[in-house]
Amino acid sequence: MDINLQSEYSHKYTSVAFEDLLNKVITEVHVDKYTDYIIFETNDGFRYEMYHSQDYCESVYIESIVGDVNDLLNTPILRAEEVESNDNPLSKDEESFTWTFYKLATIKGYVDIRWYGVSNGYYPESVDLYRNKVKGEINGNLASNA
Repeated sequence: MDINLQSEYSHKYTSVAFEDLLNKVITEVHVDKYTDYIIFETNDGFRYEMYHSQDYCESVYIESIVGDVNDLLNTPILRAEEVESNDNPLSKDEESFTWTFYKLATIKGYVDIRWYGVSNGYYPESVDLYRNKVKGEINGNLASNA
């Protein structure tokens, strides 16, 4: 499914399953817990952006990251799994909530990205992963976009 997101790179983004990262080699990881945004750049020239597009009556955020994201760099991803749970809300007053665990592993280590979403039950509590081609190459190497 193609969607148009306005970004500084003016590319068309494609929504992909988290498992799309399996066997990829991540060269850079950017985590912004303030904006609840994660970017993975891979050696095949793609950028994967993980975030929740906030609507109205929901809150979805990175609750924690277990493991060292540097263990994901420059070696193939051997595990890329998404697991949801509706057990153990952070507050008993929440009408609807979802824990989403994104599990990544390489030969160097394991990382578990824990997202927590809460809403009135009508709005989504999910996280999306979008892929786009990184802008430009110089002599066969990826040009920096940051």
